[in-house]
Amino acid sequence: MTATRIAPAEITGFKGMLIKRFAKKMLGQVPSSVGVYWHNQKVLTGMSTLGSKVKKWDASDEQLKSFAHMAVASAVGCSWCLDFNYFEAHNQGLDTVKAREVPRWRVSEVFTPLERDVMAYAEEMSRAEPAVTDEMVSGLVAQLGEAAVIELTAVIAFANFSTRANVALGIESDGFAEACQLKPLAQVGGSR
Repeated sequence: MTATRIAPAEITGFKGMLIKRFAKKMLGQVPSSVGVYWHNQKVLTGMSTLGSKVKKWDASDEQLKSFAHMAVASAVGCSWCLDFNYFEAHNQGLDTVKAREVPRWRVSEVFTPLERDVMAYAEEMSRAEPAVTDEMVSGLVAQLGEAAVIELTAVIAFANFSTRANVALGIESDGFAEACQLKPLAQVGGSR
């Protein structure tokens, strides 16, 4: 991992102790991002709260949401988000064979047409000027229903919010996947 653009702050005080304890219990370590965001605890708390709420949504399939988030992370270049979401997919019992292939979903043969549609949608939403088409949305609505597409869209928007902040701040992978001995993620265009 290279140095972040803003050096992590020392996580102190009672609130800091609770955050470190919770992170170590849930993740086995305190993510480097916590130290960076510790400089503005309101932002850290707000992003964490929103992320927790996003995880509680249940109108869309968890695996599709995971692939969508990872497709955003791959498109934007957030190694932290790819690593963490791969780790999360493992911990939630999702398909890690497919999850590791998300960075090369266009050439990988493991995905269903629906999964490809979801990742294409995520990528189009992630462009500087989103290029989502009426056909993309209507196709997803036909396959998933309106409530699921609304949720999926919001998950992708949240993924863009969090991944772009991490990339801008230089926050990179913390090695979550390696810590649980998962196979490495495929590289974009790679042949793994």
